[in-house]
Amino acid sequence: METGAAIVFIVVVGARFLVPLLIPKFPLPAVLACLILDGVDQTIFQAFGYDPPQYQGYDKAMDVYYLAVAYLSTMRNWSSRPAVRVARFLYFYRLAGVVAFELSDWRPLLLIFPNTFEYFFIAYELVRLRWDPARIRLRTWITIAAAIWIVIKLPQEWWIHLARLDVTDLMAAHAWILPALVAALVAVAAALRYVVRPRLPARERPLRLAADPLPEDIDEAAERDRWVAANHRLWSTGTLEKVVLIGFLWVIYAQVLPPVSADADDLFVGVAIFVVINAAISLAVARRTRSLESALAAFGARLLLNVALVLLSSDLLGDDVPTGSAVFFVLLLSLITLLDDRYRPVHEARFAPARAAPGA
Repeated sequence: METGAAIVFIVVVGARFLVPLLIPKFPLPAVLACLILDGVDQTIFQAFGYDPPQYQGYDKAMDVYYLAVAYLSTMRNWSSRPAVRVARFLYFYRLAGVVAFELSDWRPLLLIFPNTFEYFFIAYELVRLRWDPARIRLRTWITIAAAIWIVIKLPQEWWIHLARLDVTDLMAAHAWILPALVAALVAVAAALRYVVRPRLPARERPLRLAADPLPEDIDEAAERDRWVAANHRLWSTGTLEKVVLIGFLWVIYAQVLPPVSADADDLFVGVAIFVVINAAISLAVARRTRSLESALAAFGARLLLNVALVLLSSDLLGDDVPTGSAVFFVLLLSLITLLDDRYRPVHEARFAPARAAPGA
């Protein structure tokens, strides 16, 4: 690899790992940036005459990673409990479909389990720019999700995964496609400007691209620890959700990264043990000590813990896990468990009865 290509590769991969970390604080700009990076990364590599080996696998893994961060950020930021419920269903529905596809390689599964969560996340953040999402009913959020599912994602998933059509190739073969696309975009923009916008309710809030402030009673580490100590249990639906989330992620990673010899069932069980140990230690820290306020310091401590766990148990992730895959797993999954531990209490406290508030 030439020096220029190496620098470009490091910059692109680094951006795909770091930009999703902005989603909790700047949801809409960061998600849009992730979408753009996902669309142009391989084009950038081709422009420098470089095709990274096995990058397709890491590309899929980074897609799953950034959507996981987006899902966890809904627990931190979203003030509409119905919207969080719809987002949870959409995210795990897609995640289950990706697992099934990676294990079976049957492409219609990607059409049956479309990635509606991604655009639903964007739709929520667009609503938040003008109105209070907490005032919107569950029926409306379901309608928005259904519209995205049927009108946008089903045609898109069919185009990409079943028909395997490429817009660039079609434009090269048919000169009329580019003018038609431009005309369609102009028509949509005109409809939004002159038909939809005048009928929208009046703006309820000032424009704010950054996430809304956390609830005052749980915006510090000590308050979060008190909430966790008073309300969390090791064997709970929260732990179960975390096991499913991280177990599915690792099964997907094992299919798209350098090969892992263990079966999917063994991988899931190993990761479940990994997650439960992490949850037990996090709960003990919250009850007996004081958590780190700095997210970076907390991530470093979590990373050291998980490295030690992997070194102590060669069976935790599966037999003969390649070093690169093990590092990738420990790095990303340490981050995801940390975000879950920090954001889930915020979601619970935001919607809990007043009698269960921290310090009550």
